[in-house]
Amino acid sequence: MEDQNSFLEPGMLVRHPTQPDWGVGQVQSNIGGRVTVNFPDEGKVVIDSTRVMLVLVSSG
Repeated sequence: MEDQNSFLEPGMLVRHPTQPDWGVGQVQSNIGGRVTVNFPDEGKVVIDSTRVMLVLVSSG
């Protein structure tokens, strides 16, 4: 499967496409197709990049 978030780097701001109530999260790490994002209303979440394409808000 393709890593859809390979361009994301720590500090970038993103939204989860199917969880808008989580708010804008900050990328903490992007290692091996797993992106850890800290969302203000959900906490730290590990995203599988082969399944979810995060939406870039800004580069922080």
